[in-house]
Amino acid sequence: MGFWRKLFHRKKKETKSEENWEGIVYPRDQVDFRDEEQRSRYITDCLEQMLEASREIDQLTGEYGRVTSYLTDMEEIEALPKSDREEINTFARKLITLEQEREDFLGRKNRMNDTEYYQMRKQEEDLEDGLAKLKQAEEYGGLIKQDMRRLEGERQAYEFRRAELEVAMQNFRGMAVIFMTAFAVCLVMLMILQFGFEYDTKLGMLLAVAAASIALTVLCIRFIDSDREKNTVANGINRLIQLQNKVKIRYVNNRSLVDYYCLKYNTDSAAKLEKKWNRYQQEKEERKQYAEAEAKLEYYQNQLVEMLSKYRVNDPERWVGQPRALLDKREMVEIRHDLILRRQSLRKQMDYNNNIGETARQEVKEVAKQYPMYTAEILEMVDRYDNMDSCR
Repeated sequence: MGFWRKLFHRKKKETKSEENWEGIVYPRDQVDFRDEEQRSRYITDCLEQMLEASREIDQLTGEYGRVTSYLTDMEEIEALPKSDREEINTFARKLITLEQEREDFLGRKNRMNDTEYYQMRKQEEDLEDGLAKLKQAEEYGGLIKQDMRRLEGERQAYEFRRAELEVAMQNFRGMAVIFMTAFAVCLVMLMILQFGFEYDTKLGMLLAVAAASIALTVLCIRFIDSDREKNTVANGINRLIQLQNKVKIRYVNNRSLVDYYCLKYNTDSAAKLEKKWNRYQQEKEERKQYAEAEAKLEYYQNQLVEMLSKYRVNDPERWVGQPRALLDKREMVEIRHDLILRRQSLRKQMDYNNNIGETARQEVKEVAKQYPMYTAEILEMVDRYDNMDSCR
């Protein structure tokens, strides 16, 4: 009875979900948790999502702390007493004067302006490494997109094959109905000939039964083969969805990382940043020729650092490249705005990864709750991944 219900049951066509490279899909309804392999693979995927999210959060925390420290220094400087602030402003004004004199001396065409130069100078220590990371992130992003398109293409191919199999199975059901109807009509006609007209129809009945049996047997075999292949295709779709989940996480984190580096270094791409970096290197080399002006500038910079070090300023060296911000509130506001944007970008990445980890954790809990007979096995897998996380 189960086979015939399956044979004549019409299954509704599933609606294709729209492409979503950020949302994480948990196809729990399509996983047979009684199957140890499927159960283990599903739980492992969830735990790997948690582990990868934790790794991303650890990497983002350090940069978030540095940006926050910079904002704290700004608040500390703005909260200084008027007399102390005036002394700092005196050094800042001297720095600005020397910078202006140097600008006049170096006032040639095709030179990098001070704003751009000191922006690069502030980030000089980590810019080369950041440029390499941005290049690597852009290249990796291209590979991720290729993987996403390939996985999406494979999944569409599987979906198309599943639709073909469903149509074929529906046709087999229709053909079975036709053959059974034809067989019934043939039997009725043979019985009419035998009992109404007294013909000997035994041979005809044997041939009709044989033909119907062969036809239905062939249809049943084809139907069973199609159903088996359909289940294989469904398992393939589940596997591709799980792979897409992993790639989606990498895609979102990589895209956020590229956006963050572009925001941090005020650029649109690694190529433009590299061009700017080369210009800066050339400008820096030329400015070394003016040792006397540089020596005076260094002296007052040291004085400013020494002055700021007396207060609760965590990184006083940061301010020697932007003395105008100490005098011009508008520039200080612009710097704060840039830092806030960078911190928001980091927070967005951290929130996304926190959400990924928490969602995956809740998914594991739900599976353990729904299938209590596997709770011990799931807890053992969770402990194993916790140990991996703690050993990092």
